[in-house]
Amino acid sequence: MTTLRPLLVGIVLATLWVIAHTTWQLTRVRGGPQSTGVAADQSQQAGGPSQPVEDTTDPPDDADAAHTLRRQRMVSQQLEARDITDKRVLEAMLKVPRHHFVRDDLIDRAYHDMPLPIEHGQTISQPYIVALMTQLAQPAETAVALDVGTGSGYQAAVLSLLCKHVYSIEIIEGLAETARERLEHQGYENVTVRAGDGYGGWPEHAPFDLIIVAAAPERVPQPLIDQLKPGGRLVIPVGRHYQSLVVVHKEQDGTVRREQVIPVAFVPMTGQAQKDDP
Repeated sequence: MTTLRPLLVGIVLATLWVIAHTTWQLTRVRGGPQSTGVAADQSQQAGGPSQPVEDTTDPPDDADAAHTLRRQRMVSQQLEARDITDKRVLEAMLKVPRHHFVRDDLIDRAYHDMPLPIEHGQTISQPYIVALMTQLAQPAETAVALDVGTGSGYQAAVLSLLCKHVYSIEIIEGLAETARERLEHQGYENVTVRAGDGYGGWPEHAPFDLIIVAAAPERVPQPLIDQLKPGGRLVIPVGRHYQSLVVVHKEQDGTVRREQVIPVAFVPMTGQAQKDDP
């Protein structure tokens, strides 16, 4: 019995090592546990989780190839791994170079899972939130879209690959001008940008098949509902201290139905919205 004891101890230790090693390998292959949604305590300015998904492998030396690789990872790890299933939306997110829409000093973070600051104290939204809002709006190739809160122009660029035409309105004149120049320089010919208060929409080009809003009023602006085509969708963050992403469905008979999706955190809508929501 005494001679068997070291043998038994060795067998037990070997078995434990095999189990531990196998578990480590499975965790490494699966990438470990990852969030697949957006919890209320995870959302931050411009929406979404606060922890970025970091790239752990070295990118290729060529800058364009490196950005393409990072964009592919963004789509696979941040969008497909969650709940973005619309193939057209995924393809658009794969094509639009987000690093062209961020500040030069933040290009290395362009494809991180987070919003980033842009000029005039505003933000470019987290890629997941842009994809989610676009998917919820259900853009069609023949659709005319209204983008409220142009910001850097990134959301308008994504929509331009999915719609017939995009009208984008930005309340900060400097941002509107920069976004217009950026979009024109990159060849997005079906996007029209102007400076103005998006609370009132863009009546000259209404009705719209879809409206996406990137700033949060306390209540859904009635002019935007009025300018939504029957059968259309309005995707908008709503709330002051606690915000929810809301989808407004306008039925064919003109009736309106509202659906709350997830908690988010966006910059507040300014201009007329602040006068109506003192």
